[in-house]
Amino acid sequence: MSSSESKFDVRNLALPHVARLHAYTPGLQPGEPGWIKLNTNENPYPPSPRVADALLREIGEHGASLRLYPNPKSAPLRDALGRLHQLKADHVFVGNGADDVLNLLVRCFCAPEIAAGFTLPSYSLYPVLVGIQDGRALVLEFDRSMQLPMDQIAASAAGVFFLTSPNGPTGVGFHTADIEAVLRRYRGLLVVDETYAAFAGEHAADLVARHPNVCVVRTFSKSHCLAGMRVGYALARPEVIGLLDRVKDSYNVSRLTQTAALAALTDPEYYAGLVRKIRATRDHAYRTWTDTLGWFTYPSQANFLFTEPRDRAGRTGPEVARSLYDFLCGRKILVRHFGSHALTSSFLRISVGTDEEMNVLQNNIEAWPRPA
Repeated sequence: MSSSESKFDVRNLALPHVARLHAYTPGLQPGEPGWIKLNTNENPYPPSPRVADALLREIGEHGASLRLYPNPKSAPLRDALGRLHQLKADHVFVGNGADDVLNLLVRCFCAPEIAAGFTLPSYSLYPVLVGIQDGRALVLEFDRSMQLPMDQIAASAAGVFFLTSPNGPTGVGFHTADIEAVLRRYRGLLVVDETYAAFAGEHAADLVARHPNVCVVRTFSKSHCLAGMRVGYALARPEVIGLLDRVKDSYNVSRLTQTAALAALTDPEYYAGLVRKIRATRDHAYRTWTDTLGWFTYPSQANFLFTEPRDRAGRTGPEVARSLYDFLCGRKILVRHFGSHALTSSFLRISVGTDEEMNVLQNNIEAWPRPA
């Protein structure tokens, strides 16, 4: 290595705020088979058979279509989503997963002098996106009751405020009437992140037609079993959609992704059946952990549960939660532990798997050697 090479450090050329960033930490993705994966809230079932059929038709015998760029605005998909939500296509934006949509919203509405707001706990990507933008964060903390801080959001000086409903990681859903009450008073753009809307009892999508300052973000990852395809979308007034179109990548959603999403939308009965099945499995696990084990578990409107394990002496806390996490990991069962915040550190977030996976999980929970 030459002397010039030994002195060169590319990090000295990076923007200072980028050099200070801490990247988003996703759930573990095991590289070998045999794991029960209940840590990233993926749908445990395959997508509609229509999706694979459509993808094979799009690829064709020699994959000739893959040499062509995709529709730059995902126009057919925007049309279909508009019809689904009884909105015009110009009220719809399609992104490379919901994370892409969230990133573009931060790009449009956050800066060092203009704060982006969010609650804590919520999706841990929000502060990362604000940091990438060198923006300013305004954080409102929940207490254990998880009551929506309506007055604080409404009075917030943030130019954009991100609200996950149902909340991650607790699964608590918020009433649409409460969200609408906030909208009437809040002066910024309220982004309602409805990643888990399919599993919830209430939704905010209808508010788009009534309020100019709301943007609802959805994804195909959870409800339509397409996490690997990366497709999400936003519903908002055309003025908001137009801003997102200005800052997006030229071809931000691939041909195959657009094809898969369009095919999924043609089979609502299939997906409604999966949602019913997942809700039933979720509610059974909730009753088992609360009634049988006596664990405090938040009532969930999502496809996961947030539960506070107890040892045999009835103790809870970060050490107890970590003990169960490590035990399950040793048995090749992945769940999620958020140990960095006092409100979440004594809990585990557990995705709803198949009934068979949940039975294996429960058997291992009962085998957990909890100190007496």
